[in-house]
Amino acid sequence: MSDFRQCGRQADTIEGKHNMATVASRAELERLLEDDVPYGDLTTEALGIGAVDGVMRLSARAPMVLALAEDAAKIIELSGCSVDLCAASGSALQQGAPILEACGPAAALLKSWKVAQTLIEIWSGVASETRAIVDAARAVAPNIPVACTRKNVPGTKRFAVAAVKAGGAVMHRLGLSETVLVFPEHRAFLGQQPLFQTVERLRRAAPEKKLVIEVNTADAALAAAVAGFDVIQAEKFSPAEVAALVKRVAVMAYTRERPIIAAAGGVNAANAAAYAEAGADILVTSSPYLAKPKDVLVRIATTDDKVSSLHAHCQVNSTPGDTNRLRA
Repeated sequence: MSDFRQCGRQADTIEGKHNMATVASRAELERLLEDDVPYGDLTTEALGIGAVDGVMRLSARAPMVLALAEDAAKIIELSGCSVDLCAASGSALQQGAPILEACGPAAALLKSWKVAQTLIEIWSGVASETRAIVDAARAVAPNIPVACTRKNVPGTKRFAVAAVKAGGAVMHRLGLSETVLVFPEHRAFLGQQPLFQTVERLRRAAPEKKLVIEVNTADAALAAAVAGFDVIQAEKFSPAEVAALVKRVAVMAYTRERPIIAAAGGVNAANAAAYAEAGADILVTSSPYLAKPKDVLVRIATTDDKVSSLHAHCQVNSTPGDTNRLRA
């Protein structure tokens, strides 16, 4: 098919423009393969087709923001195929747009097929939802940051961070080790300690860190502002409540800079514009992690199938790990 050959030409013209570095290490990607194929591919082995040369193409079944394409390509390469990466993570793809093409023995293609496909589908869903929130918010406030929380599936942080960044957002926090964020659950252990004493204690213990506090009411937010917190995370405030808080905080006097107002809890693509219009300085969200995966179409055929042949190099040069084709 002509679109197979077209991608080969496109990959040649964009050489050097993609950052081909993978998110995960080689060992981590090998573990993903091992998890799916721990003792060989019984079906392929039983059919006796493993040595037959084939070609595989992944493309977007619907519009999406692509994520983890480089890692998916590396997985296929590690299985014993050569790969052309046709689009970089972070790219906005239209329906039918090519993602990658691979060639090699059927055993290698079929071994890596589902792992690579699923990796792209799940994390492109996250990236696409992230981009939708970013676009909605910045249509109102062009410079507003969107930050995603650490509330991702345990064990997937490396991929989650990459998908969030592919979607145009930043991480709110990567974990508990690098940020100071006081929750009501922390304060439950502090007794009646005044907030200003909490601030003093935190500045002594972590003098180079911004101090963030989550609040559930406007009064708690104002008290935190007076106490000297750098960021006030307004949890589950409505856009109207955020707007009212922003106005009240703006007219207060501070010994330090005015605190940043972060709208958090329930922020999504449907209401991001409203929170941005309300005057929030930053939007904090977990909703991308619940996004529906984006379907990836996979087509596999033998190299001698004239209706689905790839460009010439797949038929004459299918050396596994060809770094001219996959720079990962």
